[in-house]
Amino acid sequence: VLFRSIRRQPNDVLKLFHPITAAWFRAVFEDVTAPQREGWPAIARGESTLILAPTGTGKTLTAFLWCLDKLMLREPATTPGCRVLYVSPLKALAVDVERNLRSPLAGIANMAEREGVATHVPEISVRTGDTSPRERARFRRHPGEILITTPESLYLMLTSGASEALRSIETVIIDEIHALVPTKRGAHL
Repeated sequence: VLFRSIRRQPNDVLKLFHPITAAWFRAVFEDVTAPQREGWPAIARGESTLILAPTGTGKTLTAFLWCLDKLMLREPATTPGCRVLYVSPLKALAVDVERNLRSPLAGIANMAEREGVATHVPEISVRTGDTSPRERARFRRHPGEILITTPESLYLMLTSGASEALRSIETVIIDEIHALVPTKRGAHL
């Protein structure tokens, strides 16, 4: 019965978001997915949340959209430092996620501009084994509000001068945790 009542009003969960974020979502997607419908209320309450769903059901957007909404429209950073940490099991996935975040960031910013609503576009930092020394130094001076990294790079950051920028983290997103935990790489995590 509960499942049916939720399915009858699938967009109700969008009321959790700023109206600009909800309008962007409605303009881009046909409907919310099950992971979004079930995950966003828990994420909005600040609860630790595990999203377990098939590929293509919007898990990554489920994890990130609340953070983007908060950073862009509700609580822009007043002090420097990371606020969202995304841990990817693979360097290639980290790069894909960074690229894929550009679409909602631009879309929400454009929607806000059209409606005359002030917004803040958070900076994204990517830290993997391929990150240049110049970019690493830049991160220590001016960290992005969103950091995308791998377990190994996170481990190195935590044991270096870059760890100071991580003190302000509010949200940790670990992707593909099932692939990390049982391996040596999981020990870094």
